[in-house]
Amino acid sequence: MSSRTAVDSEGSWFDPERVSDLRRHLPITYVDVVPVRTDVDGAVAEVGLLLRASGAGQIVRAIVSGRVLIHETLREAIARHVEKDLGPMAMPRIPVSPVPFTVAEYFPTPGVSPFHDPRQHAISLAYVVPIDGETAPQEDALELSWFGVDELLGDSSPLHEMDGGRDLLVRRALAYMGAA
Repeated sequence: MSSRTAVDSEGSWFDPERVSDLRRHLPITYVDVVPVRTDVDGAVAEVGLLLRASGAGQIVRAIVSGRVLIHETLREAIARHVEKDLGPMAMPRIPVSPVPFTVAEYFPTPGVSPFHDPRQHAISLAYVVPIDGETAPQEDALELSWFGVDELLGDSSPLHEMDGGRDLLVRRALAYMGAA
């Protein structure tokens, strides 16, 4: 198979069999996005969490996340995944600089790091992205809920409904924004 046929017609990704093969041999680059609503002073007021089915068939809370495609900038990947998960009217304020607030390294083997993805070794650049527009769950998301910071840090936090270490990622995002 030539390299040209391995890429889809838009030149953005490989066919599913090739992706599975690559996942077994290479770390895959992702972006993780913690969507937030801010108050007039720019402080985090709420964090948006999706509700979706996990690969293991469980219903879990999730953040916006996905692969960076071939020939795609990090800003483009963030914008694409926000639109894919939150809708075309979300109006994200994507950072001018593509510097993440943290890097999460997901391993297929549990316990290597706080982050786990049974499918692959993935390197994810994590961003806090303020959302100004109207949002609604899209594609495979069952629900989108906005939670106040106090609610997220309380005893009955919805962060307990997250898997793969993503709860830690949200906590790091809150700390980065001075909310925790």
